[in-house]
Amino acid sequence: MTMSSQQEDLKAHLMATDAEFAQLATQHARYKQQVAELEAKAELSSAEELREHELKKLKLRLKDEMTAILNRHAVPA
Repeated sequence: MTMSSQQEDLKAHLMATDAEFAQLATQHARYKQQVAELEAKAELSSAEELREHELKKLKLRLKDEMTAILNRHAVPA
């Protein structure tokens, strides 16, 4: 089993068993969708540019939190 498939298996397990991880992943997906919607626009207003920047920061913070949870549950190689 490759490292990435092990990590994907662990993510799937945590989505089903760890409410905090599942909540973080769900929110991360929402932010990702919102960023994609903004990026799809031909031109952004100042407020939209600010929101895009804010969403990217929030998304990164959630990813860091999810990575910390993954690292706590990872099986040493």
